Amino acid sequence: MDTNYDLDSVIRKVPDFPKQGVLYYDITGILAVPEAFRYCIDRLEALSRGRNIDAIAAIEARGFVFAAPLAERLSLPLILVRKPGKLPNKTYKKRFDLEYGSDMVCVQEVDIVPGTNVLLVDDLIATGGTLQAAAAMFKEHGAHVEGFLGVIGLPFLDYEKNLEGHPVDVLQVYHGE
Repeated sequence: MDTNYDLDSVIRKVPDFPKQGVLYYDITGILAVPEAFRYCIDRLEALSRGRNIDAIAAIEARGFVFAAPLAERLSLPLILVRKPGKLPNKTYKKRFDLEYGSDMVCVQEVDIVPGTNVLLVDDLIATGGTLQAAAAMFKEHGAHVEGFLGVIGLPFLDYEKNLEGHPVDVLQVYHGE
């Protein structure tokens, strides 16, 4: 495994998307370079080894891209955290506030097993709001949150404060401009 891959060279930075003044960190550049994608999965796997994990939970939708191969490599179940109306069975729901408005995440009730240890994975951790809501939903229904993994981390948006109490690991950190 190459422990020094330059992810910054393949992460595309798109100014003023999705709105004016926002710099969007686009992970599709990673997906376009197989070596970069392999590096990410290798590093996420290395960060997961030795932890007491019973399942991987992935945040819709780009989190699925990284969590699915990770779950397969670790021989663990993959739990999907999705928007309302996207899952076919009865779901638990958790509403959370955004900068302007609110959103909701859902998990199928059958997928949250009390007493299990879950590792939550997303492509980018910004404020941590979505992960925080997902973690709260797992905890409210008896699962334990082992920590959070992301490919990109934006600590200047205070995700460490919002996800306090659990380890947060990311592969590429950006400190803002």
